[in-house]
Amino acid sequence: MDISKNLKYFFILPAVLTILSLVALAAWGLKPGIDLVGGSSLQVTYPAGRPPVDMVRDAVSNEKLGLGEVRVQPTGDFGYILRQRDLSVDEKNTLMQPLRNMGEMEEDQFTSIGPSLGAELLRKAWIAIALVVLCTVLFIAFAFRKVSSVDAAAHRTGLASWKYGVVAIVTLLHDVILPVGLFALLGYTHGAEVDALFIVALLTILGISINDTIVVFDRIRENLKRNEESNRHEEFKEVVGRSITQTITRSINTSVTVIIVLLALFFIGPAATKDFALTLTVGMIAGTYSSIFLASPLLVVWDGWSRNRKAA
Repeated sequence: MDISKNLKYFFILPAVLTILSLVALAAWGLKPGIDLVGGSSLQVTYPAGRPPVDMVRDAVSNEKLGLGEVRVQPTGDFGYILRQRDLSVDEKNTLMQPLRNMGEMEEDQFTSIGPSLGAELLRKAWIAIALVVLCTVLFIAFAFRKVSSVDAAAHRTGLASWKYGVVAIVTLLHDVILPVGLFALLGYTHGAEVDALFIVALLTILGISINDTIVVFDRIRENLKRNEESNRHEEFKEVVGRSITQTITRSINTSVTVIIVLLALFFIGPAATKDFALTLTVGMIAGTYSSIFLASPLLVVWDGWSRNRKAA
């Protein structure tokens, strides 16, 4: 694969999608679920047919109820999920009354989480993501520590090992920003909320994506080592192109099999896991692309910039 001829094209798609995701995030933000900020969730079913969603919203948003904002989301063919602040027993009964007045209704589930627990979950989620990023940089810097000793004059890379870690983090940010931007859009258009499962999905994306990236990086390292042992002179961009060619089939086949399972979970799985499956699907697609067409080309750009800087 000729990296130099296609370099600029590799960056166009991720750059556009990343910018759009950041714009969506800045414009609309994310709607946190009750397990992140606290509150209560009530799921009800109308066996004989649910009333229109606008009627339900008007009924539960009545100022006389004194319950504040109540988010109403259809689920399945006959049910609704209502999310609101943490309710006492009396306030829950107050909420149930207008719902019962609209027809035969069954209460499926009621969950209540205090704001302190939600804040704790959110804090731990950020800590987990930060630790993943830090450990990734440290691991790659250690695993590729011998790469930085390669002599640039022999047409091999002079990139320090920690730069591989930085490039990996850049690609991870790309892989996470895309599903986050998507849910900012879905939150604005469909009221989609992010919850603990969303955080789990992001952490899973980080793990899977870094695995694919390291596979390509490791093949680059192996090819550089073989060139050194055989005294073969080869431009770094050629080494990277050859490494991508050797790993692209494996990476795509592995990702496609996982995506097929996730799509099955999204279309025929329970409603509770649809957002989880959608997040992972988008992250897997982004991660597969970035591992092949973003991470390694970024190394080539950085290597070229370093050489030009030294030559100057």
